[in-house]
Amino acid sequence: MPQQRRDGSNATRRDDKTTAIQVVREKPILREIVQAWSRQGLRIGVVPTMGALHRGHLALLDRARMTCDRVVVSIFVNPTQFGPNEDFAAYPRDEAGDLDKLRDGGTDLVWMPGVDAMYPPGYVTEVSVKDLGDGLCGEFRPGHFAGVATVVTKLLLQTGADQAFFGEKDYQQLQVIRRVALDLDIATEIIAVETVREADGLALSSRNAYLSTRERDIAARLPSVLREIAETATGQSVVLASMLLAAKAKLLAAGFDSIDYLHVCDATTLRPVETVTGPARVLVAARLGKTRLIDNMPVIPQSGGTPGLA
Repeated sequence: MPQQRRDGSNATRRDDKTTAIQVVREKPILREIVQAWSRQGLRIGVVPTMGALHRGHLALLDRARMTCDRVVVSIFVNPTQFGPNEDFAAYPRDEAGDLDKLRDGGTDLVWMPGVDAMYPPGYVTEVSVKDLGDGLCGEFRPGHFAGVATVVTKLLLQTGADQAFFGEKDYQQLQVIRRVALDLDIATEIIAVETVREADGLALSSRNAYLSTRERDIAARLPSVLREIAETATGQSVVLASMLLAAKAKLLAAGFDSIDYLHVCDATTLRPVETVTGPARVLVAARLGKTRLIDNMPVIPQSGGTPGLA
């Protein structure tokens, strides 16, 4: 179906994935290009990434191409969202491989700023989202979501995007970004894209590259346990506390080193709930060797049956 442009004309979705892409590293050049697109009435989408691209990122790109005339993919390993003992220096980087994937995927422009372009000398402003960014991963990664909220705010403003695409795998991040766009009157529509998984259910993540062969086998238990909770967590008779304790024990017995958190939360506020009475999400962060894995699934409403973990 043709898409309606902002100037009222119809824009046909581009199906040619061999179009040459531009790599831009300077803000004035980026601004000139996206403003020209905007003047033409073209609908602009942005896919923010930190590189080390995999099929999950490319699913965001495919989704963006469905509704946007031009797609910008940003690649920026953001130092402000890494803590002092985290893996910023070791975070996987593959510029040549990423550009090959984006060229094949039909990207129009790759925005690859350096740290000085994003945070020039004298930069002091920070975007912080209270409450939403404090619990779950925020409890174990102080300052992480302020770094995420700040860099995403900048990317949305820099690209002038009509739509921005984020995976549901990073569900807390998604909710934080939705809140930022709402509270700061940023016109960009935030689009959520379903988590892309391996055949055994493990959510795709750049950090999966850190897993040894043995750890990769153990990691497959994470989505399995989440699915059991998601399918049985509804109903007035369900005791979530005991269910979650049993699930943690399962993960530890499977070989996980520790569980940062495992909660069933309200799908919007991310506050843990004692019983599921509305839209909810089961969220987890678990450590396996040197790797911290996160995942989540929507809680599935049920009309009956006896809940429990197999």
